[in-house]
Amino acid sequence: MLDKIGIAKRIAKEVKDGYYVNLGIGIPTLVANYIPEGVNVTLQSENGMLGMGPFPFEGEEDPDLINAGKQTITEVAGTSYFDSALSFGMIRAGKVDLTILGAMEVSENGDIANWKIPGKMVKGMGGAMDLVAAAKNIIVAMQHVNKAGESKLLPECSLPLTGVKCVKKIVTELAVLEVVPGKGFILLERAPGVTVEEIQKATAGKLIIEGEIPEMVID
Repeated sequence: MLDKIGIAKRIAKEVKDGYYVNLGIGIPTLVANYIPEGVNVTLQSENGMLGMGPFPFEGEEDPDLINAGKQTITEVAGTSYFDSALSFGMIRAGKVDLTILGAMEVSENGDIANWKIPGKMVKGMGGAMDLVAAAKNIIVAMQHVNKAGESKLLPECSLPLTGVKCVKKIVTELAVLEVVPGKGFILLERAPGVTVEEIQKATAGKLIIEGEIPEMVID
């Protein structure tokens, strides 16, 4: 079973050379620390930054350099800054190749709910709705089950939706899954030490298992 860093390391393998990538709040922000050597990507933040680097070491933080989640970050050579209007113009124009988001629920059709739990106070939806509507590819980094042990990979989402039929791939502490609307969750890889049976038990939506499922390679 993977921890949050393990999930981020596995997702970092999905990032391709030349990509423009937006990292959502939570586990996705960790991906910046694990981009494979030799892969040149540009990380975009909707608060107005193009060219984010990894998190700073302790004592080297700059309070003026933050991502959309208000975490301190670093810049790389060629970093540029702009207002939110231009940032969302980039997103809505389809300039982002890959968006990596957290989620509270994902349905077997690729619907995502990640911004609101009814009855609980939220600051707002942030840029998630724009990102899922306009990004060319969407990968979700999430826990497979909630704190009560209930599956977060469902036949249908019960929470307010952020986007419909948009999630392409999910990486959890248990597995890597491809989402095919009308078909379900296709199991691609299992986390080290995790069995197919454990993944089946933790998945409420339709899980498709085809052939021998390989174990993830993290490092």
